Amino acid sequence: MPRIDQSTPQFANLTLSSKERLYTLASQLISENKRDLFDRLAPLRTRHIAVVLEDIYQSHNASAVLRSCDCFGVQDVHVIEANNPFNPAGDVAVGSSKWVDYYPYHDTPSAYQRLREMGYKIVATTPHTNDTLITDLDISQPIALVFGTELTGLTPQAIDLADSYVKIPMYGFTESFNISVCAALSLFSITERLRRSDIPWQLTDEQVLDLKLHWCTQAIRDGEKVLQNLIENL
Repeated sequence: MPRIDQSTPQFANLTLSSKERLYTLASQLISENKRDLFDRLAPLRTRHIAVVLEDIYQSHNASAVLRSCDCFGVQDVHVIEANNPFNPAGDVAVGSSKWVDYYPYHDTPSAYQRLREMGYKIVATTPHTNDTLITDLDISQPIALVFGTELTGLTPQAIDLADSYVKIPMYGFTESFNISVCAALSLFSITERLRRSDIPWQLTDEQVLDLKLHWCTQAIRDGEKVLQNLIENL
């Protein structure tokens, strides 16, 4: 990790049947408990929602967002590192960085461009003249939720280039939630609505298989090398 695309290059040229044979072999190298978890959790992952983090500099917040993404089944985190490197702290992430994919960008426009090419609507999480409550956000199309830095929030560029805006209602004296809390509340609201809807939020069968293969590379020591050796012997 990180990966730069949503299809693992290592498996990109394999046929579906080859991937199935590869997973049969690779899954023998992990514990039965891990196999059961992969089989149960991979079909529950979604890329209908993606998280975008702009210049998050506190490692515990970065880690907490990754952990929330893993807990709510959101597979992809897109990280803009214009000024601050993304540096999740392992003790807070509790291993979630192994199971959630993140993709680095040097600036906000390139991240937005890539996300739009992938079919996402860019939704900035910030109070705005034309904002929508998180509970009322239209989630019928893929959504990329953008969260800003701990102190100043999103940059003007991130706000100006967004397609729409969303906020979480607040009723206290404090003007904003912590970034990790904001992400967790937003993901809970959206993923619960998704799973109760008829929106096609699930991964395809082949995407589920790709994901389980990628997880194998994380669970097996020298996993990428091991799976490459298996590929060569298919």
